[in-house]
Amino acid sequence: MKKLSYSILVVFTALLASSSSCDNEGGDPTPYDGITIESNITENTTWETGNTYILTTRISVEEGATLTIQPGVVVKGEAGTGPNATALVIARGATIDAQGSKDLPIIFTSIADEITPADIEAGNIESPNLDPDINGYWGGLIVLGKAKVSASNDAGDVSELAIEGIPTSDPNGLYGGNDDSDNSGILKYISIRHGGSNIGAGNEINGLSLGGVGSGTTIENIEVVANQDDGIEWFGGTVNVSNVVVWNVGDDGLDTDQSWAGTVDNFFVITPAGHCFELDGPEGTYEAGHTIKDGTVIASAADSEGEVARAAKDLINVDENSIVNLTNIHFTDIIDGQQVNRVTAEGVSFSEITFDVPADSLVNHVNGDVPSGITAGGSPVASASELDWTWAAAAGVLK
Repeated sequence: MKKLSYSILVVFTALLASSSSCDNEGGDPTPYDGITIESNITENTTWETGNTYILTTRISVEEGATLTIQPGVVVKGEAGTGPNATALVIARGATIDAQGSKDLPIIFTSIADEITPADIEAGNIESPNLDPDINGYWGGLIVLGKAKVSASNDAGDVSELAIEGIPTSDPNGLYGGNDDSDNSGILKYISIRHGGSNIGAGNEINGLSLGGVGSGTTIENIEVVANQDDGIEWFGGTVNVSNVVVWNVGDDGLDTDQSWAGTVDNFFVITPAGHCFELDGPEGTYEAGHTIKDGTVIASAADSEGEVARAAKDLINVDENSIVNLTNIHFTDIIDGQQVNRVTAEGVSFSEITFDVPADSLVNHVNGDVPSGITAGGSPVASASELDWTWAAAAGVLK
């Protein structure tokens, strides 16, 4: 069966969870070749090449501990919603060292996904049983740090707050501070799939959430496939991110909040259901801007009969107080109704933005006067060769 309904999946994974709890009390591999992780990580720990690790709950790497994930590891989350949503959280003061490689990327996915470390070693990067548009089966990856954020409440500015997507009662969910060079570790060659569980009131978990993450952190070569919420969302911080694919997510491709002050470059955003870019402004008195550059956006995809099968709601959405520089980005497969909004925002600049549409229809895709930095024509910008290790590349969707 190619696709599983969510209700069937929950029952199925609950049975697996019950089996793993009975058969894996000592932490040895389960009958389905996974090592269950049932409690927070409080000391330096290594997850080893050749193994699959099963998150049975929300797992936090706590302050002072380092989690090392070796190349080719598969991490799978059991099904769950609300406070039972599974996720891996790197708390403030903790570190992750997850360095995959082109040949052996690290995969974060659902327990319903039958992919194994042996598949990865053999070069089979695609899921053997789940389509690349099935989402919401587990949570996601959350990295938190001590860099500045722009946030406030009724009493005024706040320097720390709880990340969205996990219960506010969890102290490991706090992020923010005053150390812009904070180091939360390294993420390289990571593919995050089929996530975005809802914890309540429409509050889903992003594929990769970055809360107050500092510039000492290294994040590059990241793929997010079929997440129910956003692909990557930044909440303040100063971390830079490069070589990114976001494909078939259920909300926004790239989402920025609370004065993130970094750069993302060389990226593909492919058929998100929400905005390709959701770029919000400061929420407190602290103001900082970010740069989004050198990317290709594929705004829709057709089925075998040429009909639109997936399409973004919009192209670029900003607030009136957003502060962002968008440069050298090509949009293709644009359909009627897809637009750039609020082009009059003073802190937003456009340069070398090209839309693959006829010149006389460019005005239809901008809500207002067309800025001088947006023109018709152009060609793909992002370097697909840097991302040839991804499922998206194997599926032939990178242009």
